[in-house]
Amino acid sequence: MTRIVVPTVDDIHRVGRAIGRHAAPGDLVMLNGPLGAGKTTMTQGIADGLEVTDHVSSPTFVIAHIHPGRIDLVHVDAYRLESIDELDALDLDASLEDSLTVVEWGAGKVETLSGSRLEIDIERPVGGRADMEELGADETRTLTVRPHGSRAEELARAVVAEVQDLVET
Repeated sequence: MTRIVVPTVDDIHRVGRAIGRHAAPGDLVMLNGPLGAGKTTMTQGIADGLEVTDHVSSPTFVIAHIHPGRIDLVHVDAYRLESIDELDALDLDASLEDSLTVVEWGAGKVETLSGSRLEIDIERPVGGRADMEELGADETRTLTVRPHGSRAEELARAVVAEVQDLVET
């Protein structure tokens, strides 16, 4: 487990870019955190690292988007999914081996998709000013990076090495 402190939205994007640059087909990344934490911003950074050219936005109402790039990015919002059956209906396992799959709100829902996954919890300040500001505003966030499986450990090491100046010691 590694903690990365990201003071700005640009820093969240930078960590995402590092993930995208080091991603390989079959990687699964789970992004967890409250509204406004920066999950979609991180996914936009991942898309940049994958050389995706189309616009990446939150897939909240369509559940999943596929974005072509160096490796296809499958971007999933599991917030509205209430059961494993709904997840199975998305047929994510069909594209998992050939793409990078990023799932927002995936905790407790997508762990069975792969034996290897990189989980990132994004914590943002709550209360006071942070709750009243526009979502996505610059406020220091803390990323807790937890790899599960050897491939995820390799990905986490590469990302942490690239953003070492942000790693909490």
